Amino acid sequence: MRESAGLRRQALGGEPDWSSMSEEELLAYREAENRRRASPEMRALTGEPDPGATIEWQEVALPGRVLPVRVHRPIADRSTLPLVVHVHGGGFVGTAVQCDWTTSHLAARLPAVVVSVEHRLLAPDTPLSAAAADGWDVLRHVVAGAEEWGVDPERTAVFGESCGALICALATVRARETGLRLRAQVLVNPAVDVTGAMFAYDSVADYGDSPTASLPQLRLFQRLAAPPGTDARAVSPLHADDLGGLPPALVVLPTHDPVADHGRRYAERLRAAGTPVRMSEYPGAPHAFLSLPGVVDAARPARAEILAFLRTSLTG
Repeated sequence: MRESAGLRRQALGGEPDWSSMSEEELLAYREAENRRRASPEMRALTGEPDPGATIEWQEVALPGRVLPVRVHRPIADRSTLPLVVHVHGGGFVGTAVQCDWTTSHLAARLPAVVVSVEHRLLAPDTPLSAAAADGWDVLRHVVAGAEEWGVDPERTAVFGESCGALICALATVRARETGLRLRAQVLVNPAVDVTGAMFAYDSVADYGDSPTASLPQLRLFQRLAAPPGTDARAVSPLHADDLGGLPPALVVLPTHDPVADHGRRYAERLRAAGTPVRMSEYPGAPHAFLSLPGVVDAARPARAEILAFLRTSLTG
């Protein structure tokens, strides 16, 4: 494994003072950091897109808003294809561009249409419920317009990373409740608990100094996700009343991750509810490792495992 603390800090652009960051400072940091993550220079860390896929931004008209999505399509196959709705991680900072290495690969190799949601990011006036609505509304929009998008609505999966995995987990519950059938869910380093119990896990104590998800970052994430007076359980899949009847899940866990125990506990709850689940751990890998193939060797076997799982789920 090639990662080091210095390289991981480089990948994040340094470590601001999360505890005292004002709203203006947060927005300025977000703009600069997302511009950097989308820059050609970052490809050395985040990986080059697969040449077998096209990538373009599109706008999706949703209730009360227009949302960008990053659409990946295989160059060599223009038939009706499976659909993968992807949600990037980051919480209060992040962009679909940082995930091109994985999402374009899935589009080219499955093959499938991969729609990556540029969801609203957390801020004092934008709680996690807004991002969750973006993920769900894009999923529902694309499935409803399947013919226009060139996808098979009967072969649909969701795939999320970190906060994006939380959004996807919530979407699977809503899909079950509304009768929208999903074939699979892929949850990578999922942060699925934003209640006050979010930090009461051994993995938080063991890896809370991780540069890719430090304890101060997680505390800011939790404050923005569920402001005082909101029911944090409503956006915490780990605390859902019923996790039965959901699509088969692949839960991918880097072991050196403060929220690794979130994923372990969630896999246990899915299994106990009768939902098929495979949990796969990557020893020594840090949080967000899948978006850092230029830094963390484990990103490559993890991507291969995700591809194989989705191929079985969507083409079987």
